[in-house]
Amino acid sequence: MGALAWLLGGATAFFGLLDGWYLLRMPIIYIYAHWVLPTVWDLLQEQSFQSRVLLSDLDFLLHMNNARYPREADLARSVHLTRCGLFRAIRALGGHTVLAASCCRFRRSLQFWEPFEIRTQVLGWDERAFFLEQRFVSGRDGFICAVLLVRQHVVGATPEKAVQMLCRRKVESPELPDEVLHWMKYSEASSRRLRAESDFPQDSKDQ
Repeated sequence: MGALAWLLGGATAFFGLLDGWYLLRMPIIYIYAHWVLPTVWDLLQEQSFQSRVLLSDLDFLLHMNNARYPREADLARSVHLTRCGLFRAIRALGGHTVLAASCCRFRRSLQFWEPFEIRTQVLGWDERAFFLEQRFVSGRDGFICAVLLVRQHVVGATPEKAVQMLCRRKVESPELPDEVLHWMKYSEASSRRLRAESDFPQDSKDQ
């Protein structure tokens, strides 16, 4: 009984105090993507990640909580970057990635038990980060319910070197879509304003 009580207490703390399902799903999904799913050799190829709206995803309006979209996108992005080899190339260079910015536009709610897929695609890169688009597509009718733009910053290496290692040749980034360029301008303007408010040097770097 004592061991059972400790087990139940530990499980309660894990799921009550931490985002237990996320902490379980992330390593499982990474292992599955690395060892089970086939490698995607085309860096720019769109990849699909399947999911479904569960009870734990709902808000008071009984549709998927808007905070769940970035979390699911995080899982899908991990699978994408693992399958195409970018994670491996960046680690080989002694670097890692962090999420520097994201922007989500909602078009229609996802309802309880509704299946959906997240279609993730690398749009391009600059000297510091990869830019990705992630579309939440309903499994019921194919409607694009939300679109997430992501700036995945590379620390300790550069996107150009990672792509060159992966492709074994120098590769130029595709031209970024207009909406991404507008979003980048907003981010740069925001950084300049925040640096000015904080009296940081204008040439200091942030993400």
